[in-house]
Amino acid sequence: MTIRMLLAVAVACSGLTAATTLFAQKYGGTLQVLLTSPPDSLSIHEGSPVNSVGVSSMFNNLVYYDPFIQRESFETIRPELAESWSWNPDKTALTFKLRQGVAWHDGKPFTSADVKHTFDVVRGTSTARLKLNPRKSWYAQVGEIVTAGDYEVTFRLKRPQPSLIAMLAAGSSPVMPAHVPVADWRTKATGTGPFWLSEYQRDKVLVANRNGNYFIRNRPYLDFVRMNIIRSRATQTAAYVSGQLDVVVYSVATKPFMDSVRRASDQVQFQQIISTTNHYVMFNPKKPPFDNPKLRLAMSAALDRSGFSKSVFQGGLVTAGANVPPPMGTWGLTPEQLARVPGFGEIEKGREMARQMMAELGYGPKNPLKVDILTTTVPITLDSAVWTAGALKEVYVDATLQQTEPAVFRAALARRDYHIIAYSGTNGSDDPDVTFYEHYGCGSLRSYSDYCNPALQKQFDQQSQMFDNGARLRVVHDADAQILTDVPRALLGFRISYFPTWPYVKNFIPHQASSNFWRFQEVWLDK
Repeated sequence: MTIRMLLAVAVACSGLTAATTLFAQKYGGTLQVLLTSPPDSLSIHEGSPVNSVGVSSMFNNLVYYDPFIQRESFETIRPELAESWSWNPDKTALTFKLRQGVAWHDGKPFTSADVKHTFDVVRGTSTARLKLNPRKSWYAQVGEIVTAGDYEVTFRLKRPQPSLIAMLAAGSSPVMPAHVPVADWRTKATGTGPFWLSEYQRDKVLVANRNGNYFIRNRPYLDFVRMNIIRSRATQTAAYVSGQLDVVVYSVATKPFMDSVRRASDQVQFQQIISTTNHYVMFNPKKPPFDNPKLRLAMSAALDRSGFSKSVFQGGLVTAGANVPPPMGTWGLTPEQLARVPGFGEIEKGREMARQMMAELGYGPKNPLKVDILTTTVPITLDSAVWTAGALKEVYVDATLQQTEPAVFRAALARRDYHIIAYSGTNGSDDPDVTFYEHYGCGSLRSYSDYCNPALQKQFDQQSQMFDNGARLRVVHDADAQILTDVPRALLGFRISYFPTWPYVKNFIPHQASSNFWRFQEVWLDK
């Protein structure tokens, strides 16, 4: 038996990942990463998932998704700062046994007090407050968090919620240091992660150094991760094909980007995955006439989802409802279910129905509805807005684009200062609790339309408590279909991401959710 075969047997017996043991042999080097914009904040809990990836490698979660498995599920959740976890018999208490000997980047010891402090802040029960708290709704069922010594912590729930473990595994749920003021979370990025922040120049670069005291032995392999912030689409492509970059960020990894890279180099390999990034057109129901659900449904029925995918993404978008569609997603509606919704079936039938509805509301060729579409200068967002304006002309809507910088755009969203937006949202995990409560739940900060359907909220709560996934799926599908009918957002589809990878980059495995694969502790460079 060869040495390689003996190693393979040893790996199988130990339960280790072959990719880790057999091939990760080289230490050192700098991984050059592309970011399209700077992080919203160095405090991940205050940022959107896709705009916080730049600092994900500096933190850890209680649990996280296996870095070697693309498709995330309950079965792929692994211990990280926790050594183990367990539920009580009635599933209303989730207890974690914590690792000992873990240190923060400033040398302070990690304890259960850090876990309690972090999630008390996120839940809004601490005197310390976040400026923005987009994922507060994830933890609405947590009644209290209690510690038992320095290395045990329990989340006590108001009622069962099996998805709590999935939300804690998302990259948006890192544990933060209790000894660092919340205001400093935004600037210092003090974590326990495999890398520590050594340099940050907004709009230019973010550099992370290897953590020599990392609690996982012999990790990370890299000496540095250098995140280069490049906004220009042409410059991004040129930098990658010239070898100045090793990895691209999620929002750039579209099919048009892949095609441009492929035309420039035949050395690049690609990894393809249906992401949790959902593109949509959203209406502001607080600004008439968008408070009329009939108008929103008519405008949604005018949108040719297949045409959007072909023209803006060159086929790199999968039509879906609120949840990631099968087979990559667990909870999404099937094509047959979608086809029964106006705008998701035959487009001309949908548009004919939409024109009739618009005429009943008083609009027509001589009296179009005049609206503004708020968008950003980010190329993919701008492309989506331009397409939307063109599509809405088919149903007597005269749309004018308003372009803003991303920061100004997000501030307008927070104030609800818009008519229509063409944008995208990323779910932190492929689970209905994340999707429903964050984007469609009553009172959620990330429900930018302030959508609230009390009857639907009861369905959200019903499915959230179910441990039978088959029964839960039926309730999830009913809720998803109702969202498509109410149209707080005209959902267009989930993006297929195409990650270009140079052959020398090893163990870089993108996941569905953008925030869940940026630890980089397993990545190494074969050069």
